[in-house]
Amino acid sequence: MNSVLKIIAQRLALGLLTLFIVSIVIFAAVNLLPGDFAEAILGQSATPEAVEAIRTDLGLDQHPVKRYLQWLGGVLQGDLGYSFAQANFASFVGEDSGVRTSVAQQIAPRFANTMFLAGVTAAIAVPFAVTLGVLAALYRNSVFDRATNIATLTSISSPEFFLAYVLILLLAVLNPWLPSLSNIYDGMAMSERLEKTILPALTLTLVVTAHMMRMTRAAIINLLASPYIEMARLKGINPMRVIVRHALPNALAPIINVVALNLAYLITGVVVVEVVFVYPGIGQLFVDSVKNRDIPVVQACCLIFAAAYILLNLTADILSIVSNPRLRHPK
Repeated sequence: MNSVLKIIAQRLALGLLTLFIVSIVIFAAVNLLPGDFAEAILGQSATPEAVEAIRTDLGLDQHPVKRYLQWLGGVLQGDLGYSFAQANFASFVGEDSGVRTSVAQQIAPRFANTMFLAGVTAAIAVPFAVTLGVLAALYRNSVFDRATNIATLTSISSPEFFLAYVLILLLAVLNPWLPSLSNIYDGMAMSERLEKTILPALTLTLVVTAHMMRMTRAAIINLLASPYIEMARLKGINPMRVIVRHALPNALAPIINVVALNLAYLITGVVVVEVVFVYPGIGQLFVDSVKNRDIPVVQACCLIFAAAYILLNLTADILSIVSNPRLRHPK
């Protein structure tokens, strides 16, 4: 038990170090984006004095190291800063009393929407992919196995926006079964919310199913040559029972890894899908903020993406170690 806790502590420390390094990369990359928020707001006819006044008001004239340390200190205290775009809008309508919309307030509902989309996708994709993987391993080299591999490889090789538009054409235009736009809002009934989320969820399902299905198939096929599996077969146990009761539990470690990696993709890789379906998630907010040069929101979105990806990878690593005694004793 102590060895497991030690491994978990080491993984968490490594995750925090990775997140710190990623935060430096995020800050540097965002501040190297072409253009400037003040110039983007004021336009080409802006005077240098007006641009400098906005930069001074927003703190953009400070040294990058100082701004990074201020941002990092705020993040450690749960303060992601204030949206530049919202502050500028408030000043235009005469609300220049210092009242600003915090980045956390702006991101919170969008992140909840993205998590809802990821949850619906995971509820469809994980059991679907594992079932396909088990069946493909059971009927290895059959027509079903080959057709499943071709279909999943085709879906994963196609860009997300292409799959999205194909689904819109088939399920919203030629056959108007589902809405093409996912314009969800607070207070919407759960049934209507699910209806508007199905198309983007199906798009993401097609993207992530192949990895999980092929890993499940490969892990089970690798175990089918084990002596205890051969013994179970010689006893006349049903092939499906051999796979589900004997092979699948011992293949959990690689399956958990690939499922966690794909769940991380569902949170970090939804940007294109959210833009196509105009889904009000954090990916759509990220794209809008990049266009507006809203630096605090862009930095916060990138940091959330990175933290989610690192956390899910750590979770996969820890669960794999816990579920496989051999990984706890590498010698």
